Amino acid sequence: MKILEINNLHSAVEDTEILKGVNLSLKTGEIHAIMGPNGTGKSTLAATIMGHYKYVVTKGSITLDGEDLLALSVDERSRKGIFLAMQYPNEISGITNADFIKTALQARMEAGQHLSLFKFIREMDKAVSDLKMHHDLPHRYLNEGFSGGEKKRNEILQMKMLKPYFAILDEIDSGLDIDALKIVGENINAMRGENFGALVITHYQRLLDYIDVDYVHIMMNGQIVRSGGKDLIARIDAEGYDWLRAELDLKDENEKMVAVLGSCGFKKVQE
Repeated sequence: MKILEINNLHSAVEDTEILKGVNLSLKTGEIHAIMGPNGTGKSTLAATIMGHYKYVVTKGSITLDGEDLLALSVDERSRKGIFLAMQYPNEISGITNADFIKTALQARMEAGQHLSLFKFIREMDKAVSDLKMHHDLPHRYLNEGFSGGEKKRNEILQMKMLKPYFAILDEIDSGLDIDALKIVGENINAMRGENFGALVITHYQRLLDYIDVDYVHIMMNGQIVRSGGKDLIARIDAEGYDWLRAELDLKDENEKMVAVLGSCGFKKVQE
């Protein structure tokens, strides 16, 4: 069992503090959901865990089995078993899906080890079939010309191939129709086990109808203000968040800054 521990995490972008003391503990074998109004820090949390350069940690810690993740670069965090399905996946022309995933898998291997091409093709074909994606997908350029729903399913395809310890799924339901929601939910559920856990960030109950969620967390004003079981999902779907604001005496003026992870976590270097 692996443990991803987030303790008193504060994160800022352009000198604006967005995360204001997030505490969260995830174990492999568990699936957690984070819900909350727009601009409360959900995508910022995903970006900060993965190491996006725009998000500066000003206080707190993130550890994986006691190791400091904040000291590691984006690619090092990935090699440790952290995966992010982005809210807005990038299109990359000239690089096929198969080559992209194959390179990522090879990068995770020890020096001197080589990826079995036969095994890779067999697993890729199965993952494409599981997600009911078109058979020519491995040969298409990464996300180029994909619909919004195809891009999101492609993120799940990468997750299935890379087999991370922890997957952070940032609004993976955006752009999916009902059939695709069921397929994605079933594939996330199928990965649950002692070597896999997930943090699902979503606005809606509909995706969580297909995922066996263990814990639900509500984020408001840059903090997790309530945690519980699936009963929280039903109440939010029926009543929204005003009941919780009133109960906790919270105002929403701090929920105006919407921090969205719109690109991969590599800083562009000006030549």
